[in-house]
Amino acid sequence: MSDTGIVKANKYNIIRKRRLISPLTIRIMAVNIFALIFLGIGILYVDQVQKTLLQSRIDELVKDARIMAGALGEAATGDAESTVLLIEPAENILTRLVSVTNIRTRYFGVNNELLIDSRDLDINSVVVENTMPRKLGIEDFWEIINREVANILSKIQKRDQLEEYREVEDEMATDYPEAMAALAGEESFRMRRLTPQRDIITVAVPVQRFRRVLGALMLSADTGDIYLAVQDVRLTIIQLFCASLLITLTMSLFLAKTIVRPVLKLARSADNIALGGKTDIPDLSSRNDEIGDLSRSLKDMTEILERQIDAVASFAADVAHELKNPLTSLRSAIETMEYAKTEENRKKLRTIISDDVRRLDRLITDISDVSRLDAELSHALMQNVNITALLETMVDIYLTTQKETLPHLHLEIKKRRFKSRDGKPAPYFVRGLEGQLGQVIRNLIDNAISFSRKEGNIWIRVQRRNRMVEIIVEDEGIGIPEDKLESIFERFYSERPKGEAFGKHSGLGLNICKQVVEAHGGQIIAENRSDDEKNIIGARFIVLLPMADD
Repeated sequence: MSDTGIVKANKYNIIRKRRLISPLTIRIMAVNIFALIFLGIGILYVDQVQKTLLQSRIDELVKDARIMAGALGEAATGDAESTVLLIEPAENILTRLVSVTNIRTRYFGVNNELLIDSRDLDINSVVVENTMPRKLGIEDFWEIINREVANILSKIQKRDQLEEYREVEDEMATDYPEAMAALAGEESFRMRRLTPQRDIITVAVPVQRFRRVLGALMLSADTGDIYLAVQDVRLTIIQLFCASLLITLTMSLFLAKTIVRPVLKLARSADNIALGGKTDIPDLSSRNDEIGDLSRSLKDMTEILERQIDAVASFAADVAHELKNPLTSLRSAIETMEYAKTEENRKKLRTIISDDVRRLDRLITDISDVSRLDAELSHALMQNVNITALLETMVDIYLTTQKETLPHLHLEIKKRRFKSRDGKPAPYFVRGLEGQLGQVIRNLIDNAISFSRKEGNIWIRVQRRNRMVEIIVEDEGIGIPEDKLESIFERFYSERPKGEAFGKHSGLGLNICKQVVEAHGGQIIAENRSDDEKNIIGARFIVLLPMADD
């Protein structure tokens, strides 16, 4: 970019920073990732399920302990009057029950002594496995991640600190508060920490007969299976979260690519145009979405701006050319004034100067009207215009103010089939600006007057043609050269009758008519009137304007 371009860019604050990541891309990714938060919340919900499972395990142990205690109280005593628990029958009962439940069971006597421990019984319910160390694989990788996530969640949730479980030699009931509570006749349970990811639950219930406590039965079960199940669920959620995150990021980047990149291309093209570069808007019209609509709109806008800029440049060149002629004549007359020797010559020069000044004034006035016309057509609000009333008013003004010098004006309005509320034929309406349409009619009538003799005729006719209102202005002048029927609508073009003073007309009247009519969605046509022998007997201008809804 040149220095001039940089100055211009800084002046209008056009240069944009080069970003590694588009803010729009970040927003798209943030919106899509937000939905994954609910999936992450599922990890916290799993911990709530874990607490529910632990409570269910405690309730099951209490239930099993009650059944075992009831069986011991009824079957492991002597006769019906005995209140002493017999050890051998009790061991047989516990052996059968523990083989089914696979729960470590201990029985403490009323003297706090451990009398029965299911570990000492001949029960093949525990199998010890020694596994060989293995190489770390993808499963171990996920287990490590899951374990670390569990530790993090445990810290976030601030889980209760449990006392550590320890096995002691020569266990007594006094080593377990829950066992002491059972000997006192109350059911009790405790949870202790066995490993960082594993707890042990102990439940103690009294063994009673005839409401007399014979001892305390304590059941112990670890929570390894619960933690393992929760861990598997948590690992599955993490895997789903990672997979969803990867898919979401990929889709977000793809979506951002299809949106951000085209928008950036369009923005840089617009910046390039603002800096005076090529007006080359990327053609994305093949996309059937809003980006394609934006591309088409920018392209159409650029083409319109190009045409307007070219029109302004052409208009400026035409204005300069038209102003240069009277200025040159004016300067020549002023310079010649010094050398004029007679009063008659000086009078002629003063006349030339006066005519040139009037011509400049007329040119500047017409140029001002043309310049203001585009703004008025762009910003004014169009309304229903009564063309019938407008023409009647215009003709009446001409007949009132210029009756002595005018040719004969004839207004012919073709009656419509529809009638208004007062019973008269309905007028013709068009959608437009009354002031600008009045200027069109005035310009056409003035043009016809300038080509007509005083005793001549000018006809103004109004009628309907399909869905258009047709306004025709005819005169009995010299007509229009056949090769100039289109040129007469160009700016500053003037085709005047012979003998008329040069510079009396600016050549903008018909050009203004064309601009106004086309801005209203209509059409203006110039042609010659001919007699039966094909001789030109005048000019005819036809204006077609869309009819407003009745």
